[in-house]
Amino acid sequence: MSSFTQPLQLEYQDGRRWLLIHPFTYEIGSEGSGRSISVPAGFVTDFASVPRFFWRLLPPTGKYGKASVLHDYLYQGGGVTEEVMEQDHTFTVISPVTRKQADDIFLEAMIVLGVNTWTRRMIYWGVRMGGKGPWVERK
Repeated sequence: MSSFTQPLQLEYQDGRRWLLIHPFTYEIGSEGSGRSISVPAGFVTDFASVPRFFWRLLPPTGKYGKASVLHDYLYQGGGVTEEVMEQDHTFTVISPVTRKQADDIFLEAMIVLGVNTWTRRMIYWGVRMGGKGPWVERK
């Protein structure tokens, strides 16, 4: 199963933003898959971008916090790191993701974190319907 490999260490910045103090990595698919996402130190997040009206049901932070930071990173242009072997040489390749892939990785990460089914479905469909605006288009 997928996993987060480091704790989330943040510093509060202002009313809604947090600064990642130490990088953290998420392994996609299964441990040892060779595919991961590494969020660098210095990355700024607002956790889940839930409209204030819904905060009583789904606050910006919660059990899904790490998954939210990961999703923010992917939405702001982060990619998937993969170790590729060619002719006895290993190369590290960072590939961009589509918006759908970012949302699906977010869903997978929430499952890994043990977020209950109702919550993760609400959040997943929220980003599927409302995430087009924050998505940074790849060029």
